[in-house]
Amino acid sequence: MSDQNLKRRGLLCVVSGPSGSGKTTLCRRFSEEDSDAVYAVSATTRAPRDGEQDGIDYFFLTQKEFEARTTRGEFLEYAEVHGNYYGTLKSEVLNHIEAGRDVLMDIDVQGAALVRGQDDPAIQKALVDIFILLPSEEELIKRLNFRGTETQNQIDLRLKNAHEEMRHWQLYLYTVVSADKETDFSSFSAILAGERCRSSRLIPRAESSSDHPELDL
Repeated sequence: MSDQNLKRRGLLCVVSGPSGSGKTTLCRRFSEEDSDAVYAVSATTRAPRDGEQDGIDYFFLTQKEFEARTTRGEFLEYAEVHGNYYGTLKSEVLNHIEAGRDVLMDIDVQGAALVRGQDDPAIQKALVDIFILLPSEEELIKRLNFRGTETQNQIDLRLKNAHEEMRHWQLYLYTVVSADKETDFSSFSAILAGERCRSSRLIPRAESSSDHPELDL
């Protein structure tokens, strides 16, 4: 059977890790360097900041719109942060997956649990979750202090939150123990390359399925 008669389902790559783990950088870099991957655009009720564009940086919704969509079950995951709602629209993700594009999301462990709990078969088949784990307490503190803009109280809070996040690493299919930016990116890319090659992700194109009824892909 020619590979021209097959297409690949996209991945839903959920990436979590403590503050300073580099999860956002990994997702953004991969989506920028690979034409078959996109960085998930979240919806939010907060006002746009200077230069931000609707549909590119965020989907900007009113609180009433956001809550209505929540009631209708349109979000893969959502949370309230500092008085504003943030979430990922299921339709946005599913459209990319169906087109064979991989969707990358960097979200916290609570959001990842909500995605895992989705009963949509398309989400379950596409899901690949990765945790970025820092190798030591010393490295965690180093990265939390790296920005140099937080007070000690803020650092202590981020350290507490990071410890809580790292308790969940064993719930993820893959764990990358962070080393440096290039090594982490190489490991991250290798995981996605392997997942793309799973036989279960290949499906017959509509026009060819009738030609090969014996294939159950």
